[in-house]
Amino acid sequence: MGLQSALATALTGMTAAETTIDVAGNNVANANTVGFKESSVNFATQFLQTQSIGSAPTTSRGGTNPRQIGLGAKVAEITPDFTSGTIEISSNPLDLAIQGDGFFIVQGSQGEQLYTRNGQFKTNGKNEIVTLTGHRVLGYSVDANFTIQPTGLSPIQIPLGAAAVAQATENVTLKGALNPNSTVGTIPEVIQSGILSDGSREHPTGVPEALSLARPSDALVFGSTPGANIPAGTYQYRIAYVDSSGNEGPASNLADIGLIGAVGSIDLSAIAQPSNPDFTQIRIYRNNPATNNEYRLVTQFASNPGGPAASYSDNMTPVANASAALLQDDVLGNNSYSYYVTFVNSSTGAESRPTARFGPITADSITQPRIRLDDIPQPSGSGEYDKIKIYRNVANNPTKFYEVAEINQNQSFIDSVPDADIVGNPEINLDGPTINFGMKLVDVVSRNGADYNNLFGIGELTFSGDKGGRQLAERTLNVTANTTVQDLLTFMDESMGVLKTAPEATFPDSVAYGGTIINSRLQFTSNMGIENALSIDLSAFKFKPAGGVAEVVQMPFATIQEANGEGATADFVVYDSLGTPLNVRVTTVLESIDATGARFRWIATSPQNAEETGVNIEVGTGVITTDGNGKFVSATDDRIAIGRGQSPANSPLEFKLDFNQVTGLAENTNSLAAASQDGFPSGTLTSFIITESGRIQGVFSNGSSRDLGQLRMARFANNGGLQQVGDNMFAAGVNSGLPIEGNPGGGGMGAVSTGAVELSNTDIGQNLIELILASTQYRGGARVITAVQELLDELLALRR
Repeated sequence: MGLQSALATALTGMTAAETTIDVAGNNVANANTVGFKESSVNFATQFLQTQSIGSAPTTSRGGTNPRQIGLGAKVAEITPDFTSGTIEISSNPLDLAIQGDGFFIVQGSQGEQLYTRNGQFKTNGKNEIVTLTGHRVLGYSVDANFTIQPTGLSPIQIPLGAAAVAQATENVTLKGALNPNSTVGTIPEVIQSGILSDGSREHPTGVPEALSLARPSDALVFGSTPGANIPAGTYQYRIAYVDSSGNEGPASNLADIGLIGAVGSIDLSAIAQPSNPDFTQIRIYRNNPATNNEYRLVTQFASNPGGPAASYSDNMTPVANASAALLQDDVLGNNSYSYYVTFVNSSTGAESRPTARFGPITADSITQPRIRLDDIPQPSGSGEYDKIKIYRNVANNPTKFYEVAEINQNQSFIDSVPDADIVGNPEINLDGPTINFGMKLVDVVSRNGADYNNLFGIGELTFSGDKGGRQLAERTLNVTANTTVQDLLTFMDESMGVLKTAPEATFPDSVAYGGTIINSRLQFTSNMGIENALSIDLSAFKFKPAGGVAEVVQMPFATIQEANGEGATADFVVYDSLGTPLNVRVTTVLESIDATGARFRWIATSPQNAEETGVNIEVGTGVITTDGNGKFVSATDDRIAIGRGQSPANSPLEFKLDFNQVTGLAENTNSLAAASQDGFPSGTLTSFIITESGRIQGVFSNGSSRDLGQLRMARFANNGGLQQVGDNMFAAGVNSGLPIEGNPGGGGMGAVSTGAVELSNTDIGQNLIELILASTQYRGGARVITAVQELLDELLALRR
């Protein structure tokens, strides 16, 4: 074999040197590759040519060693060096560096698991964490509730700007000081509306014709007829006109005749006819000379309005005249009078609201002493009303109207009643029939001066009251043709959060809290305490008819009783499961006190409370008890439930009120406030952090944080047995052992550093030295081949 084997042996050395140069070159080339692990080449001898295996020592010889000629070198191993590289800080929050053993787990193109130390990550169009070469990073993902799901590896997502989260409130902590030396609430605030009436009842429309009546003419012409019926004396006559209803107008002034002796009759002529065709009769009255101031009816006959003067022969004896009807000579004073007309049921006494006020009409006791009302509005005949009442003011009080007369239907009326005769009569009720709980809301009428206005119609009524001087949120009632006054009272009670009852014995249930009807007025009794005092301002009601524009309903309320009992109010916001903010108000009042301590009633309301029916904003109540040292002892029923109605949020929202930080010390003022609550509004993912243990936590715009995923790592019993597959990736090899998964920082895994990368661990100086050694080795091998070639040339020269 000789020289030929020397050629082959030298060639193996050169090949080994080439391998060393390749590996060193690769190491130097990846000196700036993040996470790169440099490799080293280890060599072993090739086959050996054995010339002698040697001999063992004997008694005569010392023994010989084997004689073997090597046949060259081979690459025994190319081993990556998995020592950690230098950690360098970066500005990318997704850059991760492993400090210690382990690999990131990524997904290959065929779905297989690959492993890398390169922690330069980014997100793709699906918000998945990927490597620079597009391999998805694997770990544990989260469910819809942001709970880590350790059921299998999957790509991890960080949905910045897309993921949203909210947290329902479960606990609210209140703090403050409630003064046990303040006034116990014993008197509730009471408010009431103006008088309302039932507009569904029949009422007169239009106004009568009214005019003052002048006295008939007293220019009579007298004559006589012989006889003995009428004895001598001075006789005075007065003429009066009577209308078709039998009402008598004012009598004329005196016209007299003196008789020297008895006559058979006194003849009257030039009796003027009435000019008004409504006056169909003429009455003649005559005095009795013996009394001189009594005028009694002599005769009544048909008139001829506008016709020629009438005449009459009076032959009535004094005896007959004494029993005749007496002239009613009442007259009105010198004044201007106004009137109202109502309908009345003579059986029940029910009375309608009046006509519009009409007048004034001027009366004069001398010339025009009476006033006639004609064309008086009449009941419809439905049977609700059967008579008519007439009311008139008096001279010294033009705003007071007293009943003057009650007349039958289809009659006129002549007023001659002096003021003194009516002052004791019933006054007019300008407001009309009273309201009741069951009447239709659309029939409720309010009077403003002479105007009667229907307050409500079919449409949408919004209402916003005040409680404790703080405005409450608007609530809405859909008014239909069947909505009643009781429905309105219930709606207002619920809108203002009036508490009707409570289980504690200290609750003063002798008071009827809420709305009722008193004397045709809406009246509301507040819960005890100044902080619970109700009020309703002029713009509290707004009504929007179907297809119309909302307008303020003029229904003013006034306070008729002021509340006592000091307390405090806390306003705060809680959140439902969708992150919807809900306003809550808690009011307090000192309810009772004794030698053992004080008890404060708390009432909670929320305008967003939406139950299956109604609009009730009251959501909870209870009692806070403090002891003689002012320390909190207990709170009853300290859970609040807010209904969410048609909202898709979990309903009801229930949370606990913690009063442990509320004291019962004698502070100057009562105070109460929400110190904290654990709910959050809806928020979107704005940023994230990755912990040393690989937990990815998202930070949302509402300040809350949630888990987004868990990075997983793998380590191997023999990292050197991993198979490099390019792109800084490794695959499990036959000699690497199975991957052992775990979280960073646990189970032998290295921790991860966020915002940092692990640089290549290539030692350039060492690799340059190895390049020099490998090149020297290569040149040495070349020299061996050159020497063998020269020897072979010499052999060939021997032949020549």
